[in-house]
Amino acid sequence: MTTPADQPARGEPKTRPTPAVFFGHGSPMNALEQNRYSSAWATFGRTISKPRAILVISAHWYGSVSAVTAMARPRTIHDFYGFPQRLFEVQYPAPGSPELAQEVADVVKPTHVGLDQDSWGIDHGTWSVLVHAFPEADVPVVQLSIQARLDFDSHLELGARLAPLRDRGILIVGSGNIVHNLRALNWSEPELGFDWTRRFDDATRAVLTETPANAAGLRNHPDFERSSPTPEHFIPLLYIAGLASAANSRLETLVDGYALGALSMASYTLDAQCPPERDQRPSAGLPDPALVSPEDANV
Repeated sequence: MTTPADQPARGEPKTRPTPAVFFGHGSPMNALEQNRYSSAWATFGRTISKPRAILVISAHWYGSVSAVTAMARPRTIHDFYGFPQRLFEVQYPAPGSPELAQEVADVVKPTHVGLDQDSWGIDHGTWSVLVHAFPEADVPVVQLSIQARLDFDSHLELGARLAPLRDRGILIVGSGNIVHNLRALNWSEPELGFDWTRRFDDATRAVLTETPANAAGLRNHPDFERSSPTPEHFIPLLYIAGLASAANSRLETLVDGYALGALSMASYTLDAQCPPERDQRPSAGLPDPALVSPEDANV
């Protein structure tokens, strides 16, 4: 529901809401690579109008409480292991926004969201895509945690409650992967998806581009448990689907593809007009399994 503060003044044309996007972020190494996925993320950032701030729901802030980063200068978190040193040297010095953090806490009431003043920051689920989409790091960034105890319908509803922020110039980003099974990776298939990967990815695409309000029901798909043995990489998509449902709209594919058999690299946009990605360069790899297993690398 809109409030008078969310509505344009009488006689003024209503502006279009700021787009929203789900990024299939894949390996953190995509932060350093120029490939068809990072190219699509960059195209998205160049295509849309510069937002007032960015709110990110990242797969890598998943825990027992609901919180939003509220510090003025969030740190860049290197929350992974086994990658080259140059990845640990990446910094994304975007400012935070205590004001947006308070707006988030207010707009989702009666759900309680605490203000995190010093615990989290900008994790790699966020900066690995934003270094391409907004390379100047000059747009304030706030992260909203994923509350692990909520069910899928509650996450979808919470996403819908964030909708008024789009009318205030806020870009809402979900960052995860629709298919994310690190134990099933096949290192000989860098650009292919298993049959079950493709089945679930196709089913998800059909829902998102036709009836995103039904996205929570994808948990009942026969390939869901194999595609998402843990839910944290799938849940960010529910927030963007919730926004689409609130707008009575549908999502559009920004880029699609697969990595190592068991990762979907699909990304989806809401109310953004981005040209299709034609770059065919492959996505970046994951840690060498001889050195560290991907599931232990927190990717």
